[in-house]
Amino acid sequence: MEYKLINCDSVIKKITKKDSLFHGSYCVDPYQNCEFGCHYCDSSFEKTIYVKKNIREILEKELQTIKNGRIIIGSVNDPYQTVENKFQLTHTVLETLKDYNFPCHILTKSPLILNDLPLLSQLESIITISMTSLTDQVVRIFEPDAPSPTARLQTLQNLRDHGLKAGLALMPVLPFIVESEMESIVHAASHANAQYLLHKHLELKGDQERHFRDLIKTYYPHLLPNYDTLYENNYKPQEKYIQEINAILKKYCKKFNISDTIPF
Repeated sequence: MEYKLINCDSVIKKITKKDSLFHGSYCVDPYQNCEFGCHYCDSSFEKTIYVKKNIREILEKELQTIKNGRIIIGSVNDPYQTVENKFQLTHTVLETLKDYNFPCHILTKSPLILNDLPLLSQLESIITISMTSLTDQVVRIFEPDAPSPTARLQTLQNLRDHGLKAGLALMPVLPFIVESEMESIVHAASHANAQYLLHKHLELKGDQERHFRDLIKTYYPHLLPNYDTLYENNYKPQEKYIQEINAILKKYCKKFNISDTIPF
């Protein structure tokens, strides 16, 4: 990976549609692109991480011009990727939000968030830890440089042990690969004391679709016809499949007494 320091002109992006999944009004990404190399994400093509070195200055200016509302941190790129150890941009964002009394919702896969426990306890914060599978082999294929499933669940448990609002996200749901794990994933979330489990289907667009299909061809060639049918002439899976997945996960959430939406 290559790292480049840049000056940004703007850092807050307003969410224009109602965000029924993460309940955010705005989003902020401290870094552009991501080191974790998840193959269902556009950032898997990028080998340069852009570090927004003037983020505090720009964020302070913008916070003074907008209505108070929850800010999603890491909507596109993980805010606690390894580069955070050096540049602490996410820490800087949290400090600034605390000073201006803005609530936040952090999306991450990384145990590095635990470094900010003292700060998080001073904020109105929600933390969602995302994962795609409990199986190390699946994670190595689709998320080669991301933390292990065990590390993510331990992070979630630690956050909850410190009294923070936190849950798990099964995102994206990898068709024909993780369905057999769904009950185990919800059970694991419950065991880690998650307050909710969010989920969303896999979308395949443009170059990302070709890249992902090449990966399926390499590791799961027998599934290619299934993907052809499921995503026929669309970037989303068939609506029937989405409804079936939603119903299954809702059933398991009820079984393990965990909300399938953010309950606060």
